[in-house]
Amino acid sequence: MKISLLIPVFDYDIVELVHCMKGAIDKVPELYEIIIGDDGSSAEYKELYKSLEGNNVRVISSENNIGRAAIRNRLALEAKGDYLLFVDADATLPGTAEAYLKKWLTVINRSMVLCGGTLYHGSPPGDPDRLLRWKYGKRKEEIKASERNKHPHAGFSTFNVIFDKSVFSKIRFDEELKQYGHEDTLMGYQLRKAGIDVLHIDNGLLHGGLESNKDFLDKTRLGIENLSRLFDSVTDKKVFSECVRIIRIYNKCKFLRLTQILSNIYLRYSEKMEIRLDTPDMSLCLFSFYKICMFCSFREIQSKKKVL
Repeated sequence: MKISLLIPVFDYDIVELVHCMKGAIDKVPELYEIIIGDDGSSAEYKELYKSLEGNNVRVISSENNIGRAAIRNRLALEAKGDYLLFVDADATLPGTAEAYLKKWLTVINRSMVLCGGTLYHGSPPGDPDRLLRWKYGKRKEEIKASERNKHPHAGFSTFNVIFDKSVFSKIRFDEELKQYGHEDTLMGYQLRKAGIDVLHIDNGLLHGGLESNKDFLDKTRLGIENLSRLFDSVTDKKVFSECVRIIRIYNKCKFLRLTQILSNIYLRYSEKMEIRLDTPDMSLCLFSFYKICMFCSFREIQSKKKVL
């Protein structure tokens, strides 16, 4: 059995992560290689990644930023392992790399796709400007495997996931997705449509790259816009809706004829909601309401385009 550890990265310091993982190569012989996928980083970071090469660590580099899906597909093609372990660049280990890798080995034959989960530090960040991302992650993303396995495809995430390499003979990350947001949602949907099971386990990595409140709100906007586009493009909207909670809520609002009202609320009050969300005592309930109003707004815009 060979495991290829794959780390897609763009302008991010992964020295600690790679050194920790590299230190486990001799202790966990199943870890065959570590491949860094540089997605068009600046010259400074390219040099940093090159300095990590050696002892079964190598770098594949793209001159331009080709996107999260394309760099992952390139990593999968380059990998020589039987299993592909994707770890995001802003992940950190809560314990030792050896313990983390050995936990995968105890379950690796139980499913073609296994998600390890996402963890957050127990204490809030000292910088209140990063509190929204931490609160959201702690409440919505740090979920036990027993809960994630109730809706395994809906809970799919590429942050910390291992694939049987044969999966990529049936399905790949969709390179048509250029804008940030909901790449994981689409992959979870595609896995379900292909009849490929997803198993969640408790083998989490810490999410270290907390964006500022403003950056997180900007990414949320991009993600919701992308989700609206995906909803138009998928062939089985019923299955896709089952994989995405916000669309299930939208469908209920549509049945109750509330979508126009929610869209108008977003258009009129979005700036005030964003100001409120950029404060230390922000509410995640408000954040959820903000997102569904935004999604309704994008759907209204799309429906008007269709009419025209």
